[in-house]
Amino acid sequence: MITKFRVSEQGAEEEFGMACQRLVPWTPMDPAPPFGVMACFLPSAASSEPDCHNQDEVMIVLSGQGAIDIDGEKETLRANDFIVIPRNRTHVVHNTGDARLTWVSCYWPLRETPRDETVVGGQ
Repeated sequence: MITKFRVSEQGAEEEFGMACQRLVPWTPMDPAPPFGVMACFLPSAASSEPDCHNQDEVMIVLSGQGAIDIDGEKETLRANDFIVIPRNRTHVVHNTGDARLTWVSCYWPLRETPRDETVVGGQ
């Protein structure tokens, strides 16, 4: 069976100061996948809320133009850019263009672990 979704703001909900469409996981799954995926839609002249989590993340810009600030380090964004956001780094996305800035973010692990957990034995 093929599962197909359309990246669309119509399926998005307000999160992080913008519209976000959760793509993976699409239903409660057993076992849950080890990663999550969401599409993000940021209006012109808007910025996302600052975000910081202990998950690694990659962004693939689909359309529009903007900038990302990762702990004070800034980089421009445009369609087809691929951005790596390391875990535990505060990041904000800014739409600097006249059109909606749209991207897909993939992050792992799927669930953020409590920050007070310690890694034992280097694992």
